[in-house]
Amino acid sequence: MAKKPPRSRRPSDTVNESIADGGELHQVAPSVETSLTTNQGLPVSDDQNSLKAGARGPVLLEDFHLREKITHFDHERIPERVVHARGYGAHGYFQAYEGNDELTKADFLCDPEIKTPVFCRFSTVAGSEGSFDTARDVRGFATKFYTREGNYDLVGNNIPVFFIQDAIKFPDLIHAVKPEPDRAFPQAQSAHDTFWDFVSLTPESMHMLMWVMSDRAIPRSFRMMQGFGVNTFRLVNAQGKVKLVKFHWRPKLGTFSLIWDEAVVISGADPDFHRRDLWNAIQAGDFPEYELSVQAVDEKQAEKLDFDILDATKIIPEEVIPLRPLGKMVLNRMPSNFFAETEQVAFCPANLVPGIDFSDDPLLQGRLFSYLDTQLSRLGSPNFQEIPINAPKNAWQNLQRDGHMRMRVDPSRVSYEPNSLDMAAPREAGPDGFQSIPIPTEGTKLRQRPESFADHYSQAHLFYKSLTEPEQRHVAGGFAFELGKCQELKIRRRMLGHLENIEPKLAEMVAEKLGMEGEADEIQPAVEVNRRIKPSPALSQYAAAPQTIAGRKIGVLVTDGTDAKLLDALVKKAKAEKATVEIVAPKVGGFTTDDDELRPADHFLGGAPSAVFDAVVLAPSAAGAQELLTTAAAVDWLRMAFAHLKIIGYTAEAAPLFEAANVDPDADEGVVVIQGVKVGDFIEAAKRHRIWEREPKVR
Repeated sequence: MAKKPPRSRRPSDTVNESIADGGELHQVAPSVETSLTTNQGLPVSDDQNSLKAGARGPVLLEDFHLREKITHFDHERIPERVVHARGYGAHGYFQAYEGNDELTKADFLCDPEIKTPVFCRFSTVAGSEGSFDTARDVRGFATKFYTREGNYDLVGNNIPVFFIQDAIKFPDLIHAVKPEPDRAFPQAQSAHDTFWDFVSLTPESMHMLMWVMSDRAIPRSFRMMQGFGVNTFRLVNAQGKVKLVKFHWRPKLGTFSLIWDEAVVISGADPDFHRRDLWNAIQAGDFPEYELSVQAVDEKQAEKLDFDILDATKIIPEEVIPLRPLGKMVLNRMPSNFFAETEQVAFCPANLVPGIDFSDDPLLQGRLFSYLDTQLSRLGSPNFQEIPINAPKNAWQNLQRDGHMRMRVDPSRVSYEPNSLDMAAPREAGPDGFQSIPIPTEGTKLRQRPESFADHYSQAHLFYKSLTEPEQRHVAGGFAFELGKCQELKIRRRMLGHLENIEPKLAEMVAEKLGMEGEADEIQPAVEVNRRIKPSPALSQYAAAPQTIAGRKIGVLVTDGTDAKLLDALVKKAKAEKATVEIVAPKVGGFTTDDDELRPADHFLGGAPSAVFDAVVLAPSAAGAQELLTTAAAVDWLRMAFAHLKIIGYTAEAAPLFEAANVDPDADEGVVVIQGVKVGDFIEAAKRHRIWEREPKVR
């Protein structure tokens, strides 16, 4: 008798089975009227798992339910992207380091003499094209490499994990986070019932939620944001040796974020904050640079890890498998036309080159279908690769013909292969072409989540445990704000139950902020949470943050009579540190310095709150300070900078503003008096980025 396959495990089983008394999470017994069906009316037995060849095997093309569900989802927006609609991109190049041929035969990763052209697009996920830059959200980080062997697309995010383990749940996730369909709001926000209802019933989301509720979801700029391939891929070298890899992008300037109150202010003052930052940096010749690295393991090493490497909700801690640098990317040119390039660029993780291949990660397997299907809808033609931004730089030729918007004219008589009528027609490349790695596959055809995917809390606990105290406070604040927007108490109680599994201290902080102490639902984890796991310092942005102001923006509040020599000294010192200075005056027409020189202002006070700067200097004249005291915006400028934990420099003439703003100029090391033109102490203090010790006093 054939062995009966194990029961298909749904992500919500651990929740449903753990709450025996309330009953609210238990599935209602289906009837003919309530059963979930396909568009053809066929009842669906399992809407949680793709059809695979074995629980850890590849997803099968015959999975009609997966294809129908994702095809419908891919075509829900015309012409805007369904996800990642709001994006901004730049051109540049990638250059490999020496010695990568031991790991891969990919030409662009092995030859240090090549500068491979790239186009990189950054984006938010949930908002529409017209939403704002600083929303709390995952950020897309997609790179198209125009290699000599064809285009390669590394399509990832600024967070190394994802909400779901199987692509069949992607439409549900995005439907939950998008504006609720009966009311069409909220826009570009996850702080509402449908999102938290879905994730609270999907325990596999817990690790990702920790990242999204942290400062990682509100980056300071695209130039200070990490990127990750998220899924597991394979690299193969010329000798056929294979490694499983995770891709990482690391910004040269370091990884920094906004804080929530600051992001809220910026969204109103400058909805294009991240776009403007990237544009201004490149126009100024301050080219963003990122290092591409991988974590590489062989199959035997992967089997010894305490999680499944095919599970996209898990990371490999860098202390377990260190990063191996492969090369650097420099972005040095903005598009000539936003629509023609940034809007029409079409990424697809199925775009590979020899030396790179897929794993059986079920999230990745679904993406391989979804991205191509999306481009067919969004760009309206199977010939979207002929759009210049998508066209490979090397010669391309095949026997595909016709279709909407075909641009290329093929004079040959034949459009099929094999043929004997046109000996010049393209032929198979044989061993020189792309060849999939011959990975053995054998398994029972079924819909099932492998048991190795069942631990949903240990790495969420690891993330929280690895953060600094201010970062932990911000995670609690993120959860409290978002859950506070949920009207349904049962959703908040479920999430508090999950948080207790992740970290009781975190659950207590969030419950206290919500006024719901002792109201958490009890949720039994499917796998015991590993609380003995060692912290991973690499997960913290600030545990070892670089002491630099490179790439930062210093705002200087001036008035008529401001010291010209001080301004010049500040600009010179900032430039030497690769930072920029921007002048904020009461009026946009400019100001007159103490030597009667009329100088332009970059901003007027009412249009540039201190939130848009990384550090600030108050340098009014004595008379100007008295005038500023009559302006609420000036007092708020200082008060807000202090509340946002910024480094504040000031001259003696600015002292009255501190009294008006109720800010102690001797409060901490982040408030620095500037005497004469000696700005060095302020610049050194600004390298600390923020004064975290101030936070408990102002919140």
